[in-house]
Parts: sequence; structure tokens; C-alpha cells
Amino acid sequence: MVPPAGTAPHPRERGRPAYDLRPGSPDLASFPRAEWLKAARRALTAAPHHALDYGDPRGRPELRAALAGYLSRARGVRVDPERIVVCSGFAHGLKLLGTALRARGARTVAVESYGLDVHWRLLAASGLRTVPLPFDRLGTDPGALSAADAVLLTPAHQFPMGVPLHRDRRAAVVDWARRTGGLVLEDDYDGEFRYDRQPVGALQGLDPDRVVYLGTASKALAPGLRLAWMVLPPGLAQETAAAKGGIDTCGALDQLTLAEFLDAGAYDRHVRAARLRYRRRRDALVAAVAARAPQARVTGIAAGLHVLLRLPPGTEQSVVQAAHWQGLAVHGLTRYRHAAAVAEPADALVVGYGTPPDHAWSGALDALCAVLAG
Repeated sequence: MVPPAGTAPHPRERGRPAYDLRPGSPDLASFPRAEWLKAARRALTAAPHHALDYGDPRGRPELRAALAGYLSRARGVRVDPERIVVCSGFAHGLKLLGTALRARGARTVAVESYGLDVHWRLLAASGLRTVPLPFDRLGTDPGALSAADAVLLTPAHQFPMGVPLHRDRRAAVVDWARRTGGLVLEDDYDGEFRYDRQPVGALQGLDPDRVVYLGTASKALAPGLRLAWMVLPPGLAQETAAAKGGIDTCGALDQLTLAEFLDAGAYDRHVRAARLRYRRRRDALVAAVAARAPQARVTGIAAGLHVLLRLPPGTEQSVVQAAHWQGLAVHGLTRYRHAAAVAEPADALVVGYGTPPDHAWSGALDALCAVLAG
């Protein structure tokens, strides 16, 4: 059994990968423990007693206010703290939205041809059918949206293909939502990590009444915090909070700590430092593959914590198997393809360069190039 992304194997543990290049996790060794501890002490010292009681299902007001300021400034989100709902990770938020959408009578959610099957299963568990949209060099094509009640997109940096949604298609998606009353679910999973130009603004800024913005601390800080947030249109915020069962489901102390972390500027400082570190890793990966495995082509490099490594036709499965034999955990693109997608399958690896700790990065890169060259 392959361990979760980011775990550091003991050298004597048989069956565990020596290096992990699966996408989905940041470098957990870089978590800002000292700054987080300072923020936690300040937050706990200042917290009123009632903050430790059963809370508002939308989340702590301190965190919602801090998020409103940050998201407006950093991601161009048009936000009122009253319309933010804090949740225990993106998957939890998507589950709540699925419940709310089904209660509204929705039946079908359009999704991207390539994405995470866990998200599609969560929607299906809510009684919603998922239908994949076509994908090309401009990103997901919204032309087939007419039969859907909602659409789930990663517009700033499509996962796993790595391209931003073209501006004309961003406008087309919003226009569809306005014309039909449909809802856009925007997964902004790594929007802060853009390297070659200014970050692509959130789609939500084009129409806050038709777009649900979903963000998370999982990439910037750590998945283990289990903190994410939704910025919802009027009406839907109340319905989604009700789907939480009438109480807050996230730890009050972690929420207060993140609020303090944001307000003190520590979150911005950490993201800036992480952005520089991950950009250096990306540059090293691109250069190493070009020099040592020129038959592979690196794409989707402008943002995020992963790249798409395109392989010669018919080689994906053999490369993934060879990597496994060499103790390198890496995912093929095929595992992210929707079962009903009609596009021609492509051979590629989805390489997460954020996962290894700094001391293991060069070894992971050497292992990847050795597998590709072999």
C-alpha cells in the first residue's frame, strides 16, 4: 500500500517509497511551527471564554473577518464575512454544497475531464450525476454546460493539466450561470502559487451571486489543519451552514490561530517564502528533464505545486511501474481521467514537486530522471 503523500519513509520499512512525487501535498517539513505557535498563544490569550463553546456553524467570526480581508486583497474575491462558511477541508465543503444543491432540486454537475475522483464520488453520494466537459489547450470548454445545474472548475490552474481557463471561457461560464440560474463551484486550491506573472484572479470576482469560491489552507500551510472556506452567494450561505448540522464543525482554537496568523501578516510572509522555494524546485525539475530525459516534455509550469510531464505514446503505465520498482511514488495522468471523458487519452505523469522535504528534493529529482531515461 502506497502511503499518503508527504510521509517520510523509514529506510528499513519495506514497501514504502524512498521518494514521493505524488501531487496534493506541500512540503510539510516547511510548516511555520514557530510562527504558528506564537499566533496560537496570542489567539488563546485574547479569546473570550464563549469562543470555546459550541459555535456559529459558519465558523468563528474572527476567522471569517480575517479571510474576508485576505481574499479580497490577494485573490480579488468580492466577499462579506457573513457569507463565508468555514469547513473541515475542501472535500467537506463540497459535501455540504452537494447536500444544499440536491435540496434545491439539482440533478447534474458538470466537471472537468481530468480531476479528482474523490470529488466526483462526493457529488455522487449527494445524489448528483457528474458529466465531464471537453478539454483543450484553452482549458475546459463550457460549450456543453446546457444540461447541467452546476459546474465544478479549477479555473486559475486546472488540476492536473496545469493551464488557466482562458479569459473568453471564464466569461462564457459566468454568462451561462446568469442565463440559466446555474451555479459555478470554483476550486481555488493553489491560486497563491503563480510564478511567471501576477496570479490569475478568482472567477468569483466576475459574479459573486453565481459563483461559489472554495479555498483551503492545505497547500499554503498543511492538509492536517483541516481548514477550508467557502464564499457563498446570498441565500446559499444559510443553506450550506444548515447542512453542517447547526453547529461549528471545525476546532475553535485552530480557527482563532489562523485568524491571528492572517492578521499578523505571517500567512503572507510564509506564502512568499514558499513561492520562492517551490519556484526554484520547478526550475530545477524543468532543467533536469530537458538535459537528462529530453523525450519527456514538461507542461503546466506557470503555477502550483505540480507539473504535467508528457511521455511518448503508450509509455505511461510502464514508466509508473518502473518508478514503483525504483522506490519512487508518482502518479500517471490516467488515474485523473473521468470515466465518461471523450477526449483521446494522453500519456503523462503528474509530478508533485512540493511534497519532498528540502533534504530529499535532489534525490527525488535524480530518481525521476533515472526512471525517465531508463
